[in-house]
Amino acid sequence: MKANLPLLVSMVVLGVLGVCQGGSLRKKYYKSACPLAEEIVQKVTWRHVSSNPNLPAKLIRMHFHDCFVRGCDGSVLLNSTANSTAERDAAPNLSLAGFDVIDDIKSQLEKTCPGVVSCADILALASRDSVSFQFKKPMWEVLTGRRDGKVSLASEALANIPPPVFNFSSLKQSFASKGLTVHDLVVLSGAHTIGVGHCNGFSNRLYNFTGKGDADPSLNSTYAAFLKTKCRSLSDTTAVEMDPQSSRNFDSNYFAILKQNKGLFQSDAALLTNKGARKIALELQDSADFFTEFAQSMKRMGAIGVLTGRAGEIRKKCSIVNV
Repeated sequence: MKANLPLLVSMVVLGVLGVCQGGSLRKKYYKSACPLAEEIVQKVTWRHVSSNPNLPAKLIRMHFHDCFVRGCDGSVLLNSTANSTAERDAAPNLSLAGFDVIDDIKSQLEKTCPGVVSCADILALASRDSVSFQFKKPMWEVLTGRRDGKVSLASEALANIPPPVFNFSSLKQSFASKGLTVHDLVVLSGAHTIGVGHCNGFSNRLYNFTGKGDADPSLNSTYAAFLKTKCRSLSDTTAVEMDPQSSRNFDSNYFAILKQNKGLFQSDAALLTNKGARKIALELQDSADFFTEFAQSMKRMGAIGVLTGRAGEIRKKCSIVNV
């Protein structure tokens, strides 16, 4: 019996984690109450992406920022009030975009089945569907049944969203606090294969890495010279592709440029400073492996701290709590 005790303990821990990490979410949650829900989300999302190819990066980032604060409860969508500054107005979220798309989807769903589909589920589905537009098929499974949170605090966004200057140890700790592994950390970093970063998020790597006006020695020198033509100062907010020449294609190219020491942020470069993380990153250069692993990690991320059952509410509007 003693020999099996560690296994038993691990099974209990994993069982508890499963309950906390979305054990109540399920496939086709709205099949009876709103059978067209997922079809409507996809249709509206694809319509927006067809006219704005930058949208997938924006929605997947918003979903990540939502899940890392209070879990995937749609709290990032709430507006600030006279008495409280909401998450979306915290410094890490000021560059978020796509709120209008979520509002449009919610509006269409309210016409079809009012008060049924949560904003948290809409964001999780739209994040997936926006990326999937490129492939014309779902790239990962999204379990549904999330309910919406009623609290959104800017201070919690500052405390929970890992900044681009984090080293590996800090990144590992941040993800572990959400029940995510080093493997999830590396895989989910692959989302940087689409979208842009702003100079003020990484220009210290170009001009003042150790406080002596120097560059980050881990950054490819040719790439650093190129970035200096885009970013003229530490405070410059110019947008730069995170995956040069491929920033609108969801692919495994992020890991190829990472190997070349062309990861844009310190948090990207940090993945190469740990032996285990580096091994995973190199393996994910294979696009089939990346797509498979990304699907699994997104499913785990989308289950962080979800509200289900009678917790939270189903908001009538995604930007305000029900009254």
